[in-house]
Amino acid sequence: MTKQETPSLNAEKTLELLMTRVRQRGDLPGFSKVVSAIVGAMQGEDDREFSMTRTVLSDPTLTQRVLRLANSAMYSAFGQSINTVSKAVIVLGTETIGHLALGLKLIDGLSVASLGTSSTRHEMEKAVLAGQIARQVASTSTRRDTEEAVVCSILHSLGRLMVSFYLPEHWATVQQLATDDRMSENDAAQQVLGLPLDELGRLIGARWGLPSELVASLKELPPRVTDVDNEPLAHADWLAAVSTMSTRCATVLCENASASIEGLTLGYADMLGLDADVLLAAVESAHRTAKEDTPPTPKAEEADTQMQLPLGKPADSVNILKRGVSDLRGDLITASTSQLMTVALETVYKGLGLSRAVAFLRNHEESKYMARMCFGECLEELLPRLAFNDAYQPDVFHAALANNKMIFVEDAHAPGFASKLPRWWRDEMGLSRSFVILPLMLNFHPVGFIYGDWDASLPLSKIAPNEVALLDDLRAIIVKAIEHRCHMDPTWARAMH
Repeated sequence: MTKQETPSLNAEKTLELLMTRVRQRGDLPGFSKVVSAIVGAMQGEDDREFSMTRTVLSDPTLTQRVLRLANSAMYSAFGQSINTVSKAVIVLGTETIGHLALGLKLIDGLSVASLGTSSTRHEMEKAVLAGQIARQVASTSTRRDTEEAVVCSILHSLGRLMVSFYLPEHWATVQQLATDDRMSENDAAQQVLGLPLDELGRLIGARWGLPSELVASLKELPPRVTDVDNEPLAHADWLAAVSTMSTRCATVLCENASASIEGLTLGYADMLGLDADVLLAAVESAHRTAKEDTPPTPKAEEADTQMQLPLGKPADSVNILKRGVSDLRGDLITASTSQLMTVALETVYKGLGLSRAVAFLRNHEESKYMARMCFGECLEELLPRLAFNDAYQPDVFHAALANNKMIFVEDAHAPGFASKLPRWWRDEMGLSRSFVILPLMLNFHPVGFIYGDWDASLPLSKIAPNEVALLDDLRAIIVKAIEHRCHMDPTWARAMH
């Protein structure tokens, strides 16, 4: 192919052609509803921690990988095991878990996207290695931006990835022009596409709704000489410097280029506030780790199958419940009642393999039990409809609350049982076959309950005595947290009783 075979574009035409190809081929795999939900949870105003937990839990594979990384040596300084996503969010923070989850989903998406295109596969490999380098480099810094630096470094090549994936003919021209005329890829892209690759990446990132500071960091930042009078880099510039250096190092390592890694790290050391030897060691460590621990590339159909597997009660339910109760008993003294309730709800949801788990709290002022949070098959519009009066009615829910006893209903559709089911349950939960009610009682007064159900598509489940004991422990811990909150906040106590 010669340079003339692919006509040059201006910036407007490039974006128009790119979006047309996206509509034709589908969005770059991995930038899915889960990614949008992660960004939404990071930027949301209401209960960001719960939203982040629910988003991660919606993807079983992502859940396991987040927990694995949260328990890795990088975060061992926190000195505690993390068994639930809820606790990971509490201990590490919404921003860290959000960036961690976003980075993992981006890697998955790039892996799937590159299955059939060698040039995009090569760019993907460099982007993934850049993220690994950034994690190692950022973890040696005094800044607490490790996972954000990983995401920025993966996305630093976003413009390159999009052009190589959707505009392969123009990508070939850019590469040839850069090689033949010895110019940078950004300059070559400016001639062929009408705008440099990093600017294209920022435009796409903004279109996807990525956080503004992340988008601002998607720029080339060459090394510069610093002295003692220089101010430290602003946050976005520091991220851009880490990303640029990580990407350049990854390019050298992946292409066996003649450029010197030592020279690259030396050029960026002062900018990043790190000793050059420490920076070089971090890059080399990341490269060794990448070669030793290369995960298999997921196939799109395998990922879809994983997401569609029904939960059902897991074989190790007792161990899951034990670990969740351990998280609740752990060093969470500063955790709020809402945070602890989230850990409890996740524990019940995962430990019993439920289709849906809902936390209800009693609102005395409105004389109602009202759903506050839900994991599993719960649309946003469902929660407001899950409310009922606290005045006693002869149904299974009021019976559990009045007696402070866990109730397990194996077959809600059994003949003669319909009279024990309230109308709100029949209207909103009627497709469920089995369910469990875990009442929360404070000073002989019910303050709420945890509800979980299994739909008819899941294997029939029962609750063993040792599981009942663990669920009772979980209830006691939550009640103690509510009691503590009532002592600390009389206004909250009045609303509960």
